[in-house]
Amino acid sequence: MLRFHIPNMTCGGCAKSVKKALLSVDPQARIETDPPTRQVRVDSDMDGGAFLSALSETGYPDARSA
Repeated sequence: MLRFHIPNMTCGGCAKSVKKALLSVDPQARIETDPPTRQVRVDSDMDGGAFLSALSETGYPDARSA
């Protein structure tokens, strides 16, 4: 399970954009978003780096990689 902290994911619309970006990397991933805590959990066999890149490109970088 991969975990990301997305500081600028503040609402449901942001969460949808984050989820869409992550699914573009792995359409089979199971993704849980929690806007109030700004946390995202991804269940996937793919490398976390691909997800980090997709998040950054979409404008929602992980706090640790910003």
